[in-house]
Amino acid sequence: MNENLPVSQFIEFDLDDIELWELISTPGNLNHAHPYCLSNEIISWNDDGHSDRLIYLNGRNYIRKFNTWEEKQGFTLNIGEENGSQSFVKWEISTISTNKTLLKITVYPYILSKFPRPFRKMLHIFWVKPRLEKYLNSVLLGFLYYSENGSSVPKNHFGKHPWFS
Repeated sequence: MNENLPVSQFIEFDLDDIELWELISTPGNLNHAHPYCLSNEIISWNDDGHSDRLIYLNGRNYIRKFNTWEEKQGFTLNIGEENGSQSFVKWEISTISTNKTLLKITVYPYILSKFPRPFRKMLHIFWVKPRLEKYLNSVLLGFLYYSENGSSVPKNHFGKHPWFS
């Protein structure tokens, strides 16, 4: 199905699945929980579908179009420049115990699709994967920060990122 090599990261929350779902599915939530977000504007957020615009600190302008939306379980989306190449992303909630959940984000990045096949795995291992792991870890920590403190995560709080800061 998707030929792009995935990168995943996860983190535990002291929240139940309802609270974690509320945290990740609230419109505009990236304004408070994403350390590399300059702004997160809603395009459409209703029963017919969900989409928004994410503008990163460096001005990169991405559209997120949600494909699946399963309450208390997660969602999938495509993200990228409008009318440009798209990465496929999965956000998954798992219940560990009554008030403990796990949030896992997996990205299937499009960035390597422009390179010849023989070089993709090497570039993935040494270039894409380390940077995406840092990015995803920072995003997850941002949501954890917001859930624990009730205040917006400071910009670049977990370190600058070469692709988004």
